[in-house]
Amino acid sequence: MNGLSTALIILGLFLLGGVISFAKQKMPTSLIAVLSIGAAISIIAGVLYWK
Repeated sequence: MNGLSTALIILGLFLLGGVISFAKQKMPTSLIAVLSIGAAISIIAGVLYWK
């Protein structure tokens, strides 16, 4: 596990926390969808770069 993959996974988890927070605040669904797509892409990229 190198620095870039670690940074991508941490960024994805940070964005995932934002998704949960925005959902609790009842923000617009489109904003939550875009944020969750970004979180998923970041986590997937970190995991794929790790291996």
